[in-house]
Amino acid sequence: MHAPDVNSHSLYQSSPFLLENIAQYTRWREQKLTGYPTETAQLVVEVQDATALTDEEYQALLNLCCKTNMAVYRITAGDISSKQVVRALGRRFGLERLDNNLCADEDAITTLQVMNSGRHTAYIPYTNRPISWHSDGYYNKPEEQIRGMILHCVRNAAQGGDNLLLDHEIAYLHLRDTNPDYITALMHPRAMTIPPNNEGGEEIRAAQSGPVFSIDSQGNLHMRYTARTRSIVWREDKLTSEAVACMKAFMEDDSNPWIFRHRLQPGEGYLGNNVLHNRLAFADSEQQQRLLYRARYFDRIAHTDVMQCATDSAA
Repeated sequence: MHAPDVNSHSLYQSSPFLLENIAQYTRWREQKLTGYPTETAQLVVEVQDATALTDEEYQALLNLCCKTNMAVYRITAGDISSKQVVRALGRRFGLERLDNNLCADEDAITTLQVMNSGRHTAYIPYTNRPISWHSDGYYNKPEEQIRGMILHCVRNAAQGGDNLLLDHEIAYLHLRDTNPDYITALMHPRAMTIPPNNEGGEEIRAAQSGPVFSIDSQGNLHMRYTARTRSIVWREDKLTSEAVACMKAFMEDDSNPWIFRHRLQPGEGYLGNNVLHNRLAFADSEQQQRLLYRARYFDRIAHTDVMQCATDSAA
């Protein structure tokens, strides 16, 4: 393992997400909330060709990802059904290292649609059932955490299938402002354990323990979380239980102004740093079956490091 360079160590130590950095957090919090979008329409950027963004389109998407860790692109012309759209868009934003997860296609990009046979049927994303709040890859190994993500819509469902989206930095902000000790609890290395995944009596993924919130070498916040109850074991600790309950109440508050709701239309997609999200139930018809492509990356969107975004915001 390579030793971290001096600059990375300095960025980590200066992170606003370290509890001891009260002044840095106060400045970051003010910048974060100033001009934060108040409705989903403010997250949408129209692009003509996602495989060849103009500088203006790229900057608009990047600015949103700096502010909210997510953006919605809307392709107005050209082919929307090719995975090349996803791959090219990812590369423009520095997303290269795809997570070749269990049910991914050969190109490591996952086709999401209702599946009635095969191993896919055991996993909720391949059904029309609702998916609870989570960040993608919460069960991955520590060295394979999902930092960036694209979810691209080729066809929407006949009914339903909306996503709710919540910036994980806003979730952190809410918990820290409520009780800083909640952050300490959720940064514990065994705060959350995902039990092993077994198929046919064979263990295909070992149990994974780790923190909910962690800070990378550039000072960025990362979050691994799931609201599911069957696939998670929380650390038996009073503060952890309180923090999880606070988080649950925050996400389930119908009046929460920080939660965005959007139903992807054909040619639209989410681009982001793996924010919290869920999916409502949906119904296909004979004429219209939901089809999405999902790309998960070990990379974070380039030029969205918290220190860089803060500097750009202050300029």
